[in-house]
Amino acid sequence: MVLGPGIITSAADNDAGGITTYSVAGAKYGYNMLWAIILITFVLILVQEMSARMGAVTQKGLGELIREEFGVSWTLFALTVLLVANLATTIAEFAGIAASLEIFGITRYIAVPAAALAVWFLVVRGNYKTVERVFLALALLYGTYIVSGVLAGPNWREVGGAIIKPAIPMGREFKDYTLLLIAVIGTTITPWMQFFLQASVVDKGVDIKNYGFQKADVIVGSILTDVVSFFIIVAAAVTIFHTNVEIKEAADLAKALEPVAGSLATVVFAVGLLAASLLAAAVLPLSTAYTFTEAFGFEIGVSRKLKEAPAFYGIYTSAILIGAGVALLPGFNPLHAMVWSQAVNGILLPVILFFMLRLINNRDIMGEYVNSKWYNAVVWVTFASLISFSLIVFAATLFP
Repeated sequence: MVLGPGIITSAADNDAGGITTYSVAGAKYGYNMLWAIILITFVLILVQEMSARMGAVTQKGLGELIREEFGVSWTLFALTVLLVANLATTIAEFAGIAASLEIFGITRYIAVPAAALAVWFLVVRGNYKTVERVFLALALLYGTYIVSGVLAGPNWREVGGAIIKPAIPMGREFKDYTLLLIAVIGTTITPWMQFFLQASVVDKGVDIKNYGFQKADVIVGSILTDVVSFFIIVAAAVTIFHTNVEIKEAADLAKALEPVAGSLATVVFAVGLLAASLLAAAVLPLSTAYTFTEAFGFEIGVSRKLKEAPAFYGIYTSAILIGAGVALLPGFNPLHAMVWSQAVNGILLPVILFFMLRLINNRDIMGEYVNSKWYNAVVWVTFASLISFSLIVFAATLFP
């Protein structure tokens, strides 16, 4: 079965940091950031399809292609960008695991170590097929967010109006809105996704002959993940936007749902948060391991045993230990880490997009499968927009 890498990658994208970012967007600005989700969905499909196509055509990961075409120095630069974003996001995943289980009265000092051991054991002791099936099962639980959004009882006329004509704040609040917009983009289209998806396509053995199924997998995964994002913002807008409730972590939205939509909504949201955090807590370290080992020519892939790929599993284990360890620090407040990690993703994404665009338009690498002109135009506009948003936030910070 070719289906899997695209759906898993997109589902893991709606991680604890993403859920928190979408919740903050709905809580602070109501429905007025839903327009961005609609536009981002189209860009997400294009960017993810580029990654999958490069993997199917070249049978190489993105890190390996960057090393071969740009040299070691640029590879180290790209890897540093990815490492900063990935470690920040991995910490957010374990914070999300802790937050979701604390709703059910389970302390983080039990939840986080147990989850870390579970995701480590799954990947190190399993094989590709087993790991993929578990990941797909976790992805199915994302439907709980759609249920939560519907149970919240939104006014669909207001939703439609905000999408067509959003109320974008001006003045000093515009900087905060723009920073959160960068975070929304950064949590929807992340640097790690491109490395993980391309490596997964190669690891699974997808080639250009059966690429049509893989392309469908990417499209379905991208649409589903943003439907979930849409309903998280809707749920937060209904329950928190007109109140004085402050979101300190993703679990706060789960609790805020109870008086509006009943305890069932709280439970299903918490279950969704746990599934999202567990999936991403496995996928983010895997992305880091894939990228570093393929870039430097080590044995890679969950289809290999521990003894066959010690560097791969060593990096995977280290990323889990760092993420879980920081999440267990006394007084650790995950909200800023979650939202800022997504903003970092958005700020650093243009770096990875630049490498991808250079590679996928190289006929020596891609042959007849290079991008079309309109395809390049959309991705370059995204590239320029992210840089512009980052400069706006930077300028507003220097000159408030």
